Amino acid sequence: MGEENKKKFSWFWRWFLNNQVVTALLIVLLVLLIILTFTKVSYLFEPVGQFLAVVGLPIILSAILYYLLNPVVDYLEKKKVPRVVSIILVFILIVLLLIWGIVALIPRIQEQVLSFANNFSSYANTLNNMIDEITSHPIFGELSTQLDEIGQQISSSIGSIVQNISQTTFRGLGNIVSTVATIVVAIVTMPFILFYLLKDGKRLADYFLKFLPTKWRQPTYSVLSEMNQQVSSYIRGQLTVAFLVAVMFIIGFTIVGLDYAVTLGILAGFLNLIPYLGSFLAMIPAVFIALVISPFMLVKVIIVFIIEQTIEGRFVSPLILGSQLAIHPVTILLVLLTSGRLFGVVGVILGVPVYAAAKVVISHIFDWYRSISSLYQEEPETDTQSDKEIKE
Repeated sequence: MGEENKKKFSWFWRWFLNNQVVTALLIVLLVLLIILTFTKVSYLFEPVGQFLAVVGLPIILSAILYYLLNPVVDYLEKKKVPRVVSIILVFILIVLLLIWGIVALIPRIQEQVLSFANNFSSYANTLNNMIDEITSHPIFGELSTQLDEIGQQISSSIGSIVQNISQTTFRGLGNIVSTVATIVVAIVTMPFILFYLLKDGKRLADYFLKFLPTKWRQPTYSVLSEMNQQVSSYIRGQLTVAFLVAVMFIIGFTIVGLDYAVTLGILAGFLNLIPYLGSFLAMIPAVFIALVISPFMLVKVIIVFIIEQTIEGRFVSPLILGSQLAIHPVTILLVLLTSGRLFGVVGVILGVPVYAAAKVVISHIFDWYRSISSLYQEEPETDTQSDKEIKE
């Protein structure tokens, strides 16, 4: 009898351990317990959070510029130019581009932004008159009352938003001052961090691996290399595509004679850093201005948008970006929505590369777990009756 109970218990224990659902639930439970523990002692990590808030921005900016400039420095080094000299030449080029932007580009953008701000009230009145003309048509007679109510609600909402902003402006002066101070610190410290990243960045992985046990070094190096490849190719590709999109929009808007072409083009390039949604968001102000000018201008702007999307979708993005991330578009949209809700604009811009890096780590952890677990071992194939007859 004792032997029978022992067999039953042994069978139950083997089933419990080898059941995938039970194992998954145990892992989820452990993760939740770890998260709960961290929330209970979160005050211990406040100094770390404050430190990261100070150094996070310059490190992120330096890392982005490192991925963008490192291929140039490597190319110059291959041409027998010393690495330090290559970095100094790249820095001189960046300074010259900044001087050109301050002298030539920024005044043009400032002029266009001030002009748009001064003409905004007339643009809004023109757009309201156009909407009134459309809604006064007999076809929209039944909907005119509802449209008026919607317009009043929008106006009251805008009024309340402006009132809230005016009320909280003085309250947020402290946050504004701290934000400005953080940006100034980032601008001052970023060149130094970038210099040492370009100089010694390739040795960082080897330096950190020294602190790991010997058996962990090779797998960790593989994970870091893959993460570096994913993130670097994404950042370089997105920045290159964004620059080309800005140039295409500036040229297109200038050709059709749209006002504020330079500002709208630069805005389109910046918004293009948001995958799938950026170009459409950039078209909103362009369509607004074109609609105010004339219906014919609206048609021309839409044609520019179609041409730009065709060139970007068929040639630029496949050639530069390719499919190196191997992330489904729906997943990217979900990542953008989640990261944007949690971290704002920074989350929208950095959400996809962070997700790609996390995906690499999780994939390697899962591969390791699959190799040591018996849950994923293939069962030996059993011969069917027909196979047995053939063998006989």
